Amino acid sequence: MKAFLQSPVGIIKIEANNGYITSLTITEDTPKEESDSNDILNKAIKQLEEYFAGSRKQFELPIKQAGTPFQQKAWEYLNSIPYGETVSYKDEAIAIGSPKGCRAVGSANGRNNLAIIVPCHRVINENKGLGGYAYGLDVKRHLLELEQYYRNKP
Repeated sequence: MKAFLQSPVGIIKIEANNGYITSLTITEDTPKEESDSNDILNKAIKQLEEYFAGSRKQFELPIKQAGTPFQQKAWEYLNSIPYGETVSYKDEAIAIGSPKGCRAVGSANGRNNLAIIVPCHRVINENKGLGGYAYGLDVKRHLLELEQYYRNKP
């Protein structure tokens, strides 16, 4: 099942399977398919709309994505990064017990299929540069600026 949401960063495609959100991708292409509707997709859309409006700082959705144990550890860590804050790839590598694994962390984050919900956009270079992002640096910058803007607002 899938649903689409027009957002400030493009069209978001949300996929769900067996009661879990399994994928969130961002595109500029107009969907050629119709949105499906079920409770989990509707909940995801509502929470994403709240996120972009600044009223949601943490997602409460059942998620599942396949990955290696290292990738799972990296993605789990991403959910611990507070809204509006950033960490470096090195910080993440150290936190998950792989202090020399900066590149591996970057690779794992690049394979995150749940962008925004699992906030890989909050990981930046040690020198404060944006680093990479699957959907481009403009999208990453927009997400970080959005979170900075709403960070201390109720």
